[in-house]
Amino acid sequence: MDAEEHKLPLSQNPEWADVTPIPQDDGPNPVVPIAYKPEFIETMDYFRAVYKANEFSPRALQLTHQAILLNPGNYTVWHFRRLILDALGIDLNEELEFMSGISENNPKNYQIWHHRRWIAEKLGTDVASKELDFTKRMLFLDAKNYHAWSYRQWVLQALGGWENELSYCHQLLEEDVFNNSAWNQRYFVVTGSPLLGGLEAMRESEVKYTVEAILRSPENESPWRYLRGLYKNDPKSWISDPQVSSVCLKVLSAKANHVFALSTLLDLLSHGFQANQEFKDAVDSLRPSSSDPPDSDLAKAICSILRHVDPMRVNYWTWRENKLPLSV
Repeated sequence: MDAEEHKLPLSQNPEWADVTPIPQDDGPNPVVPIAYKPEFIETMDYFRAVYKANEFSPRALQLTHQAILLNPGNYTVWHFRRLILDALGIDLNEELEFMSGISENNPKNYQIWHHRRWIAEKLGTDVASKELDFTKRMLFLDAKNYHAWSYRQWVLQALGGWENELSYCHQLLEEDVFNNSAWNQRYFVVTGSPLLGGLEAMRESEVKYTVEAILRSPENESPWRYLRGLYKNDPKSWISDPQVSSVCLKVLSAKANHVFALSTLLDLLSHGFQANQEFKDAVDSLRPSSSDPPDSDLAKAICSILRHVDPMRVNYWTWRENKLPLSV
């Protein structure tokens, strides 16, 4: 198809003269008819015709391109495009290039990410590096794009490329330690990479890394949650590791941004941690003058303080207090 023919409306294009378009059937009395643009109506009328005829041709492929530009969320168009690509044996590396531009303009479109995964799965491990670079570009535009993170994790698991993933997470956290998506990805790598040996092998270095992040920004909930995750299904190690209780004490002693330190200490106590007098003094020093009378039970004292410093979750802290064992 030459450039002039491409600019013509399909109804005036000689290449499409043999096709009878199929109009959309909204029934005899549509309640709220949609005011489609003329170009959209014509494109979809011709698309319905080639779709019904199972026409797997270069012109049908071009038509899906046109339809996708008009509505990138049309699942049926994407599905038919895949059938055409398969039938014509199109170089899927070229399809990836086509997808890149579409993706950047529609970064949270389910159909686009599904189509890209279909392509990458067919191309195999050779495109792992390219696809990881692509997700980096998408995450640079939006660091919290769930679709990009989900796709990146699939690439790692299905195609490989784990070698530099922990360094990438570190880079993102250096740029923004509050990036909870990067913390989540770091945990995914530590627990899932075939190159690192698993959670137990990585625990010591990861705890050190996380404690340093907490001390830099104790008001950041993500590393506190990450720290807890490093002891998943192993509460005994969690309460016995001095690094965990120590970071709580350091933050509490600083008397600022201590909500998550208090919350973590409460969890430790609930699982059997035995706090010494230093912890009790640190917690007592945080009591606001208007708080409840001092409580000899450290866990209850923490709940009392949290009700004052974290009023958004006052009911939660009351519930936590009511769930405490009789003696902690």
